Amino acid sequence: MRMEPESGTLTSRHSSQFFLNLSRNLLLAYQSFGVVYGDLSTSPLYVYRSIFSGNLNDSQTPDVIFGAFSLIFWTLTLIPLLKYVFIVLSADDNGEGGTIALYSLLCRHAKFSLLPNQQAADEELSSYKYGPSQPPSTSPSPLKRFLEKHKKLRTALLIVVLLGASMVIGDGVITPAISVMSAVSGLQVQGVGLELGQGAVLSLACVVLIGLFALQHTGTQRVAIVFAPIVILWLISICGIGIYNIVHWNPKIVYALSPHYIIKFFRETGGAGWLSLGGVLLSITGTEAMFADLGHFTAFSIRLAFAAAVYPCLVIQYMGQAAYLSKNITSIPDSFYKSIPEPVFWPVFIIATLASVVGSQAIISATFSIVKQCHALGCFPRVKIVHTSKHMFGQIYIPEINWILMVLTLLVAVGFQDTTLVGHAYGLACITVMFITTFLMALVITFVWQKHIAYAAIFLIFGFIEGVYLSAAIMKVPQGGWVSILLAFVFMVVMYIWHYGTRKKYNHDLYNKVSLKWLLGLGPSLGIVRVPGIGLIYSELATGVPPIFSHFVTNLPAFHNVLVFVCVKHVPVPFVLPEERFLIGRICPRSYRMYRCIVRYGYKDIQRDDGNFENQLIQSIAEFIQMEAVEPRLSTSENTSFDGRMAVISTRSNPTLTVSDQLDSPGSTIQSSKSLMLQRLRSEYDDENPQIRRRQVRFQLPSSGPVMDGAVRDELLQLIQAKEAGVAYIMGHSYVKARRSSSYLKKLVIDIGGPAVALHIPHISLIEV
Repeated sequence: MRMEPESGTLTSRHSSQFFLNLSRNLLLAYQSFGVVYGDLSTSPLYVYRSIFSGNLNDSQTPDVIFGAFSLIFWTLTLIPLLKYVFIVLSADDNGEGGTIALYSLLCRHAKFSLLPNQQAADEELSSYKYGPSQPPSTSPSPLKRFLEKHKKLRTALLIVVLLGASMVIGDGVITPAISVMSAVSGLQVQGVGLELGQGAVLSLACVVLIGLFALQHTGTQRVAIVFAPIVILWLISICGIGIYNIVHWNPKIVYALSPHYIIKFFRETGGAGWLSLGGVLLSITGTEAMFADLGHFTAFSIRLAFAAAVYPCLVIQYMGQAAYLSKNITSIPDSFYKSIPEPVFWPVFIIATLASVVGSQAIISATFSIVKQCHALGCFPRVKIVHTSKHMFGQIYIPEINWILMVLTLLVAVGFQDTTLVGHAYGLACITVMFITTFLMALVITFVWQKHIAYAAIFLIFGFIEGVYLSAAIMKVPQGGWVSILLAFVFMVVMYIWHYGTRKKYNHDLYNKVSLKWLLGLGPSLGIVRVPGIGLIYSELATGVPPIFSHFVTNLPAFHNVLVFVCVKHVPVPFVLPEERFLIGRICPRSYRMYRCIVRYGYKDIQRDDGNFENQLIQSIAEFIQMEAVEPRLSTSENTSFDGRMAVISTRSNPTLTVSDQLDSPGSTIQSSKSLMLQRLRSEYDDENPQIRRRQVRFQLPSSGPVMDGAVRDELLQLIQAKEAGVAYIMGHSYVKARRSSSYLKKLVIDIGGPAVALHIPHISLIEV
C-alpha cells in the first residue's frame, strides 16, 4: 500500500512530461509550416501546366488527366511520405539534417574525410559519437575498407556531396523565380484576372523579387511570425478549392488513386508520358527542406505537420484540379487559377503571392546556411556572415551571396519569361539532391546504423524511382534544364578548387613547420628581446609551429614574453559545447612561456564575438597551468616531446584566477602601462564598433585556497602581468605558389593565399606580416 502514492506520483510525472513534449511538438509543427513547407505547398501553381506542356498536347483526354493525378499521388506518397517522413528523418546528426549532416556522420564512422587537421582529441567530443548505439564490429566490412583505402573514391564522395550542396544553392536562384512568376501569372488569366500583358506581369515579378532580396539584411525573424499563418491559410484555401472542384466537377476522380490509371497513362502516351515525368516531379520540389531544416525543429513535429496537414491538403488540391481539368481540358495552361471559383479569386491570388514569397524566403535562408556549412568544411571561400537575430539561433545573412542570388534570379526570370522552362531547371535540381540523399542514406544505413547491406539495397529502390524521374529531367536539359547544370557546375568547381587549394596549403605548412630542435637551440629568449605582453599568433596548423614564426623570430627585434599559437578549426560535428571548445597545450619547456590553443567549432556553430575571447583564453591557459601541475601526464619533461599533450579546458566553478571588472581610472595598472596615444586609439575603436566592445577585466590570484606550487604561481603571475601589458593579434599572410612545371589548372588552384581565419579582431591590436 505504501507504494501506491509513489506509483501515482510517477505516473503523474510521466503524464505531465508527455503533455509538455506534445505541446512543444505541436508548437514546433505550427512553426514548421512557414519555414519548411512554403515551397512544397505552392507546387500546385504550376505542376499540371508543366506536365502537359510539349509532347502531351495531343494526349489531353480525361483518362490521361486521371493518370497524371495518379502519378502525382503515388509520387507524393512514395518520396516525401514514405522515404523522407518514415526513414530519412531518422538519419539526423545531433538533430541536424541535410547532405552535409549525412557526410559528417559518414566521416565520423569511417575514414572518409579529406580534411588534414583532424585530431584524436576531436573524437572525445560529446557530439562526436552521436547515433544509434550498435555493438562494435569485430572487423570493418570489406566495402568500408575498400572505400577508406582508395583516396580517389573518398574524393568522389566529396564531389557528390558538393554537387548536392551546389544544387541547393542553385535552388536558391530558381525557386524565387518560378514561385513568384507563377503566383503573379494569375493577373494574365483571361476572364478572371486583370488580363495584363506578359511584360507587365514580368515587371511586377521582378519588383517582388528585388524587394524580397533587398529585405534579407533585416533578418527573417522580423516577418517569421506571419509565415506560418500564411502557409496554413494557403493550405486551407487550396484544400477547400480542391473539395469544391471534386464535388462540383467530377467525383469519379477518386478512382484515380488506383495505380491502374498510371498504366493506362503510359499506354496512351508512350514516350511522351515518360518525358512528362519531369513535370510530375515538380509536385515534390521542396521535399528536401523537411530534412535540411530539421535542426530548427524535431523529427516528430515535421512528421506531424506533413502527415496531418500538408500531405492531405496537397492530395485533395491535385485531385480537385484534375477533376476540373477532366471537364475543362482547354484550361490546362492556367489550370490552377481557372479552377478557382470566381468569388474567391482575388483573396486566393493574394494568399498565393504571399505563400510564394514565404517559400522563396525559406530556400534563400537555406542557401545562406549551406554556404556557411561548406565554408566550415573548408569548401567555400571566406564570406562575411552577419547574424540577424540575437534570439533565434542560426539566422544569418551573407551579403555577397544575397546579391549574387538576386542578379542570377532576375536573369533567369527575364531570360526565360516562362515558368515551364524554369520548371525544367527546377525539377532537375531538386531530383538530383534527392538522388544524392538516397545514395548517402544507403551508406549511412551500412556504416553508421551498421545494418546488413541488404537493407541499403532495399532502400536503393527509392534511388531507382528517382533515377526514372532524373532520366526524364535530363531530357529537358536543352529546354531550360541547362541552367541548373551550369549553376551547379560553377559553384561546385569553386568549392572543390577552394578545398583542394586549402588542403595543399595546409600540407605545405605542415611539411615546413618550424623544428622544435631549432627553437630549443635558441633558448627561452628565442634569441630576441622578450617584452611584456601576450602575442596571439594565428595559424591553421593544429600541430607544430607554423613556418611564418621563424620569419618573425629572424626579422623582429623583440617579441612578447607570452606566446599563444591559436588555431581556429572546424570539426565534423554540428555543434561543439562551449565547455569543450578550448583545447590547450604547451610548446617547449615551461620557461619558454609558449602555449597552443585550438578553438573548435562545428559546421553549424556561429562564431559570435562577444568581446570576451581574450578573457576566456587567459582563464583557460591558467586552468591548464594549474591542471598540468597536478596531472603529470600533461607536463613535458626533458625526456619527452616538447610539443606537449593537449587538454580540454572548461570553466570551473572555482577558477584558478579571480576576475574583476577593470575601471578605466588614470591610476590603473592597465592604463599606466600603455601610452596615451594607444588609449585614445582603443577608445575610438570601441566607439566605432559598439557591437563588439570588449569587456575590460583584471585577473588576480585567489587570496585564499590551497597552497600553490612556487613555479606555478610565478607562471600565473607572469601571465597576469602580460595580459595587463596588452594583447596583440598576429596574423601571417602566407602565400603558396605552384611549381613552374605544374599545369595551368594547378597554378590557378594553388596560387591562393591570405589568412584563412575570419575573426572579429580589433584592428588596433592587429599585427599583419
